[in-house]
Amino acid sequence: MQPTATENVTATERRALQKFLTFVLDNEHYGVEVMKIREIIRMQKITPVPQMPPHVKGVINLRGKIIPVMDLRLRFDLVAKDADDNTCIVVVNLVRNDGSNALTGLVVDNVEEVLNINTAEIEDAPEVGTHAAGECILGLAKTKNTVITLLAIERVVLGEDAA
Repeated sequence: MQPTATENVTATERRALQKFLTFVLDNEHYGVEVMKIREIIRMQKITPVPQMPPHVKGVINLRGKIIPVMDLRLRFDLVAKDADDNTCIVVVNLVRNDGSNALTGLVVDNVEEVLNINTAEIEDAPEVGTHAAGECILGLAKTKNTVITLLAIERVVLGEDAA
């Protein structure tokens, strides 16, 4: 039996690895730290809530808990897309500045995989665009000839309330 990639690394190298859940939005690849992910669920009926920003689609009932759902396509000013068989909701558990938890559903086009990314392979986001946009990006990672934008998901979802 062949050892897996993480079995071939030393303890020091293993500490330098971070796990990211990768997903697709409009043919671009994004990643979120696995420790922030609570679960991935199939797309379901979202109940609209009046007076919400366009990227907040509404709320869902997740086992008795009402959680808001954000469409990441709209949050990133991408073209809206109807849900298909690959569309799903990634539920993230984030910590606000006051220490409280915030469960939020993120609508994504397609979940790909969990990747181990060495922190040395993560590059800073280029200095282009607005300063606020850069605050939502942890960095960029290149794997399998694909550039993955690693998101600071607290900033994307909570903005100023991020811890």
